[in-house]
Amino acid sequence: MTNKVKVTADANGSIIGVSQNNPEYGYVRVEQTVTQIDQRGWLKNTRRSTLIKGLVEDLANAGFKAGTESPGKIVVVESLTPFNQENPERDLKIAGDSGIVCRIEDQPIYRQTFYTPDVNANDELIMHTNTDEIREVMEATRALNSMRANTVAEPAL
Repeated sequence: MTNKVKVTADANGSIIGVSQNNPEYGYVRVEQTVTQIDQRGWLKNTRRSTLIKGLVEDLANAGFKAGTESPGKIVVVESLTPFNQENPERDLKIAGDSGIVCRIEDQPIYRQTFYTPDVNANDELIMHTNTDEIREVMEATRALNSMRANTVAEPAL
């Protein structure tokens, strides 16, 4: 795993994104590839990204440039308390493509990524307890997709 994050530009080549709600505030997107080993022992490389937020003026003065690397890492923080009280749904932890919210009993889990210059920082993860629900939905989705793939269109008369 690298202990550096890389600044990325948007599709228009812009480094600093400006908040739609307040043009004084903005963000710079950084990304990093990390090696993860899941609970079943599978190793995979995963690309993480996050936003460094601040005043547009301060972000501009920091001299961010596309491709520039900075020491640090992107960590995942999960919580049972929403990160954004006004829009808690924005940070819900979703199980893959299932659309199912990961929960502990009836409490949803919230998830965000953060940049930190501390290369020794660790992810703060919460294990969900609704594995059976997630598995059932994923199996039903696979069965439905398989059925659709095997359906032959009726010829037009």
